[in-house]
Amino acid sequence: MPRPALILSALLGLASSLGYAQRIEITVPAMRPLHGHLVLVFAKRDQPEPRMQLREDYLSAQGFGVDVDDLAPGTPIVVDANTFGYPRRSLKDLDAGDYYVQAVFNVYQLFHLASGKSLWLPPDRGEGQHWNLKPGNPYNAPVKLHFDPNSQVPIKLKLDRVIPPIAGTDEDPEVIARREPATKWLKYMRFRSDVLSKFWGQDVYLGAWILLPDGFDEHPDAHYPLIVYQDHYYAGFRPVPFVTSPPDPKSPDYGRDQYGYRFFQDWTSGRLPRVILIYVQNANPYYDDSYDVDSANVGPYGTAINDELIPAIEKKYRGIGQGWARATFGGSTGGWEAFATQVFYPDTYNGAYVACPDPVDFHAYQNVDLYSDANAFSRSGDFATIPIAADRKPDGTIIALTGAEYAYEYVLGTNGRSTEQWDIWQAVFSPVGADGYPAEVIDPRTGAIDKSIVSYWRDHYDLTAILKRDWPTLGPKLEGKLHFTVGAGDTYFLNNAVHLLQTQLEATRNPHSDATFHYGPRMPHCYTGGPKEYTMQQNNGDWTQRVLPRMVEHMLATAPQGADVTSWRY
Repeated sequence: MPRPALILSALLGLASSLGYAQRIEITVPAMRPLHGHLVLVFAKRDQPEPRMQLREDYLSAQGFGVDVDDLAPGTPIVVDANTFGYPRRSLKDLDAGDYYVQAVFNVYQLFHLASGKSLWLPPDRGEGQHWNLKPGNPYNAPVKLHFDPNSQVPIKLKLDRVIPPIAGTDEDPEVIARREPATKWLKYMRFRSDVLSKFWGQDVYLGAWILLPDGFDEHPDAHYPLIVYQDHYYAGFRPVPFVTSPPDPKSPDYGRDQYGYRFFQDWTSGRLPRVILIYVQNANPYYDDSYDVDSANVGPYGTAINDELIPAIEKKYRGIGQGWARATFGGSTGGWEAFATQVFYPDTYNGAYVACPDPVDFHAYQNVDLYSDANAFSRSGDFATIPIAADRKPDGTIIALTGAEYAYEYVLGTNGRSTEQWDIWQAVFSPVGADGYPAEVIDPRTGAIDKSIVSYWRDHYDLTAILKRDWPTLGPKLEGKLHFTVGAGDTYFLNNAVHLLQTQLEATRNPHSDATFHYGPRMPHCYTGGPKEYTMQQNNGDWTQRVLPRMVEHMLATAPQGADVTSWRY
């Protein structure tokens, strides 16, 4: 007769071979059925908290994600061997050992859209779409425990904490605005958009930081050009800190604040052109930014910003309010937005200064050719399959793969709800799917590319294809207005799409495009050019101070007869 220990050992081995693993049961205190997405994190370090480590990079922590739909109060959410994970795909693939474990429940809200669809989505609650920081999300304090993939004893966690609200705190933009020492120049506007409110079936607000020129109050008859800075969500003012006093050399932000103080001195002394500089906050249920275009899934943000918000700002703060006296600039997401804004609103703007834009040609969707590749995760030949890289260092060292990044986002949310990069591109560029969520252009688990969705993307948002198709009408309206800068070693291979755009524009006739292109050798993402090889993160103020005079020089050179080119140049 076999010994009991041998029987137990055999049973554990059988359980392992069948794919069973230690269950984890998470309870979320609730008064009503739960809707949302659970993210469970394993980490080797206790600082920062595991929920923060999962957002650091693609190497620092292990995550698992579970959709929760109409779960009865008190019912545990189960993570087991079948739960999708990243970097390890399953709990059974996780090594036995000690871990710090933490879970966050991302609470979804039901949106009743004007289209008639009702969708469960993660609302932005003022944090800029960060599931690990979102007010109202339950979570637990990190717990150190021993994990054994073959254990039959479930691990139980209770999410007994709730992330506090932002409203009325130092992270609230309206509180920041009231305490801002530069309120003479810096204003904040919270603006209700009619078109977005109608689309989303509830009140939707845009935020706008507005930097007024020196002498605004002393020259009540002056009207000013308007410059739009494009960027991700940020609670305070962008594009550069507006620092009104000499910074403390001992401060960890001393380098950044130096530029902010120099910018403040130049702005308030007349050394920079006197314009209105605005930064728009437009976080939404899919991301911290809308991409500033009208979208079937994200909503009519192009209309809201350009036809509602900006005219309201110009009316209140004496903008000139004419296309020749507007320009836009930004990098990365903001670079794509600046370029798209100029293309989709060619008469409304008189210049786009674009750094390291997100993919402007879908032949180079980062490192994927949506038109030619059959799969976004790998390329196969008769004998070999090669994974497709997503991120790199400027020297070419690969630091992430496309398939891995999709797996990471799938852990954070299904149906395009991760609020991360690949999912927001899909939300902005795709038609609405049959289930009401963004139609999948790339299967997040297999990498298969849906060519019918790619065709929709090409016709609506491939900016190179749109310029090629519509050049007879767009070309004359874009002369002198397009300026591009990108690092030749861009972290996300975005320089490849810019090269394709340049090739297309150089082939144009009637008129021949005069767009300018500058590439920084061995420079990473967010390179902005200039006298030194700075990226936006290192010296955003330097870039702002360089492009503002160029924008205004072009405005003055192209201003129509009778335009106001004097009242604001005092």
